[in-house]
Amino acid sequence: MVTFRLAPAVADAFPGTRVALVTATGLRGREPWPRTATAVEELERRLADGTWSPADETDPRVEAWHTAYRSFGTNPRRVRPSVDALGRRLAKKGLLPRVNQAVDSYNAVSVRHGLPAGAFDLDRVTGDVDIRPAHGTETFTPLGEPDAVETPKPGEIVYADAAGILTRHWNHRDAHRTRVTEDSARVVFALETLRADHDGGLLDTAADELRTLLAPHAERTAVHHLDPARLHATV
Repeated sequence: MVTFRLAPAVADAFPGTRVALVTATGLRGREPWPRTATAVEELERRLADGTWSPADETDPRVEAWHTAYRSFGTNPRRVRPSVDALGRRLAKKGLLPRVNQAVDSYNAVSVRHGLPAGAFDLDRVTGDVDIRPAHGTETFTPLGEPDAVETPKPGEIVYADAAGILTRHWNHRDAHRTRVTEDSARVVFALETLRADHDGGLLDTAADELRTLLAPHAERTAVHHLDPARLHATV
């Protein structure tokens, strides 16, 4: 069991924070996931025919993250929130990246609903996970760059476990160590909003949609929440 904690300092600074933690146990990442393939292809088709477009930095859902990034010293136009970067890539290329079934699932849900999303292989997590300001002494190895080592600036919001940093700039990029692969069997997916008063229902809808994509390929799924009234959840 892993406990996820929202630090009081983060809850105080960003009182509209709400995180949906969608867990999948016994995940089977090497079999076909037809619902995920359909979800991704539908987004690409709707973009191509002009009936839908991804949220950009003018959308309140994304704009809130830009404001948050600036508050802890990150330029969000150089280092973009994950949903912003993914939406821009989709708008430019007309295609979502294909990584693996689990990652493709949360990417589709993220860009469809305009909410940042990430995931961690729980078998690669060490101890519990805190969403907190960085101390400035921890290390981070970016996804896809196993030989790189970064040090987040003090005050930057990060996900961190006992062994180091799992995300930079809150949700800009995940760590290589806890990456989700086709062989990941215990995974937690995090969907986030800073506007719970406006987008709490949207977050719940997105979490349910992700769970629907995961459930046919997992032994068990569940959803837990973090917010200023619920600072910890054990998954």
